[in-house]
Amino acid sequence: MKWLDGYRMRLLLVGFMAAIVIGGGNAKADFTFGVPTNLGPVVNSQYDEQMPSISADGLELYFMSRRPGGVGDWDIWIARRETIHDPWTEPANIGSTVNRSGEDWAPCISADGLELYFEANRLGGHGGTDIWMAVRETIDKPWGDPVNLGATVNSSERDGGPSVSADGLELYFKSRRPGGYAYEDLWVSKRPTKDDLWGNPVNLGPTVNGPDSEREPSISADGLALFFASDRFNAAGGWDPDIWLTRRKTKDSAWGEPINLGPSINTTYWDDAPSISADGLTLYFSDYYGDGRPGDHGGADLYQVSVIPIVDLNGDGIVDAEDMCIMVDHWGMDEPLCDIGPMPWGDGTVDIEDLKVLAEHLFEEAYDPALIAHWALDETDGMFAVDSAGDNDAVVVGGATWQPDGGKIDGALQLDGIDGYGITGAILNPADDPFSVYVWIKDGVPGQVFVSQQAMANWLTVDAEGNLMTELKCTGRSAGPLYSETVITDGQWHRIGLVWDGSNRTLYVDGVAVADDIQPGLEGSQMGLYIGTGKAMEPGTYFSGLIDDVRIYNRAVSP
Repeated sequence: MKWLDGYRMRLLLVGFMAAIVIGGGNAKADFTFGVPTNLGPVVNSQYDEQMPSISADGLELYFMSRRPGGVGDWDIWIARRETIHDPWTEPANIGSTVNRSGEDWAPCISADGLELYFEANRLGGHGGTDIWMAVRETIDKPWGDPVNLGATVNSSERDGGPSVSADGLELYFKSRRPGGYAYEDLWVSKRPTKDDLWGNPVNLGPTVNGPDSEREPSISADGLALFFASDRFNAAGGWDPDIWLTRRKTKDSAWGEPINLGPSINTTYWDDAPSISADGLTLYFSDYYGDGRPGDHGGADLYQVSVIPIVDLNGDGIVDAEDMCIMVDHWGMDEPLCDIGPMPWGDGTVDIEDLKVLAEHLFEEAYDPALIAHWALDETDGMFAVDSAGDNDAVVVGGATWQPDGGKIDGALQLDGIDGYGITGAILNPADDPFSVYVWIKDGVPGQVFVSQQAMANWLTVDAEGNLMTELKCTGRSAGPLYSETVITDGQWHRIGLVWDGSNRTLYVDGVAVADDIQPGLEGSQMGLYIGTGKAMEPGTYFSGLIDDVRIYNRAVSP
């Protein structure tokens, strides 16, 4: 059979490539963030610590602080560690050669560790605050006297928050000079070589710079991602700054629409001054004025957060040959799902760098922080189905029987089609963000429902012919259900899914998209879910069959 021969060929190719690259790589697929952690009482004091800059080797952390022992009001300090796995040592003031009696802010250490850019309001500037640079011969030598970057980079207004690219040819900074779109905008100055002078600054334009202030940029080592803080209305609900990210496909491409890093990083308070590590796997930032995060030490503190790989490309809970096949099928393409290396945001092409990353995680149980609810349904007795990804254990009632050996993945839940079902608390509002829901099912008859949101919509159900469909739709009278032509009530196991990526809703059966349409938004609801019955528990909607491994993600998972 041709399809089987093709599948075997893909597995042979996967095996050959994996044999080459096992053991290499450390980036990730479609990426997300972990839980921010405070850098602790050694780095953070009861005073203000802000605007971190991490060295390329990860062993030096520069920041500004008002702690005692400085030269001026704000000084630049440094914390060191022996390896990236060791704790930070007690911070040291970098000394009066760099720090003066005024305010010295926003340090940025160059990739080679020999140049330190910073913002200061000292004598010899051009007005407001200026960008200065100190140089040292080696990383073991002291810093020399700082020099002002001159009137081409600095203006009579406030200029600061510098971030220099890894090749030393681009300098991003904030400025209040004329010609911007708001009170404070992001600009870039470029030079052909490191021996040349910086060129005239260019505004990053209205895609990045909105009507509200943008500041404190941090350019990634590959030059394809720019983190920054913005006063624009934030996802947490407020006008205090949030951290945002804009990306570009190549260094010659335009910057894309900025995205908010989300509520795991941004709060309703002041989140600011990102600094991305050279490998793209750790983001450092400032968190201001005790917003209630665990571990606050007073004033403003420094935090770090992991950029976490999502290498489970098909969202089935394990990194295996299926994920390898997905990558091989997209070889040489610009496919964000598989473009996982060498940095977290990829490089625009699915290639050997991406395969290295995937191979590093082969046969691991996948940790996906976007998996916000997971009912494995492997229990043997009782009335609760444990949510292993969250705290929303489902209550199982009525004609429901545990089948420890009868599932597609270990155990399963047998529902009788009369009054057996599960009920959960609120998981998500479909109107808020992209999400996915997947479940294994076997048996059933037309009209029955697998997953629904109470009093709102049937997420995964079947039509009168037994074809998979969803009734979750866009608001408005013109919107309707999405139907497929794929029968799933045939007595076989099927993995069914619904994905909404923010603009399209897609139905999946056994890893294949079987229906798709454009939806500019979805109906909103804060209600919980039913597993195995309709939104109003109507007779005829109760599922009669086996149900297993229900998963909900707050991202688009497209197997």
